[in-house]
Amino acid sequence: MQAFLYAGAGLGFIFFMTCLGSATVFLFRKTDPGKMQQVFLGFAAGVMIAASVWSLLLPAIEESESMGIPGWIPAAGGFLLGFMFLFGLDKFIPHLHPFTNVKEGLPSNSKRTTLLFSAVTLHNIPEGMAVGLAFALAAKHGGGAELYAPAIALALGIGIQNFPEGAAISLPLRQEGFSVGKSFLWALLSGAVEPVFGFLAVLLAIWVAPFMPWLLSFAAGSMIYVVVEELIPEANMGKHSHAGTMGVMAGFLVMMVLDVALG
Repeated sequence: MQAFLYAGAGLGFIFFMTCLGSATVFLFRKTDPGKMQQVFLGFAAGVMIAASVWSLLLPAIEESESMGIPGWIPAAGGFLLGFMFLFGLDKFIPHLHPFTNVKEGLPSNSKRTTLLFSAVTLHNIPEGMAVGLAFALAAKHGGGAELYAPAIALALGIGIQNFPEGAAISLPLRQEGFSVGKSFLWALLSGAVEPVFGFLAVLLAIWVAPFMPWLLSFAAGSMIYVVVEELIPEANMGKHSHAGTMGVMAGFLVMMVLDVALG
């Protein structure tokens, strides 16, 4: 129960930050976000890279070694499974990338809006899983304040990057010709998968506690796939971008400091 309460607070925070970021569409209206959007996407990528290392892979290795298992086995195995999971979703679920106008997944006659929604929703699945697992790991070890600190740091980092990420979703939808309200709503709904998959991850971690290192590494592999496949290419928008690069560096630095300082 404690894990669910703390995870609920963390997942609620990251969803709230998505809502705030999505609401920027009411401010910019039809203004082309340009370089700002590249920074947003890069920042989200940087946060996810740092979170994958400090908040997921390193705890997975430590947890494995405390069980007497070589740390690299669950770390590498779970990472690969997470990559394969997102790769499978990417190839199976029909979706459309707003920046390149390229359709992926199985052939579909779905509306453009539905395809765009599917694309941005895929980004948010591993983030919710990561936050839920971090709180489940803290609860597994007794749930003291010092144990929840790394999970809180992760929720803060993901929440901070969800603000620009929400904007990076709603603003392109607006550029696609959707109304302001519709752009906000679709961005909001895409973020709703984070608490859903976060709670599912907590349930799974409780039921199969010995596999916690694998689950943590699984979330890391999923997030790195999103970064490499989606966020960094979109931050560059088809050409070399200093703005996107600066965003990645800033996001990585913020998440690293949060995790080391609080964890």
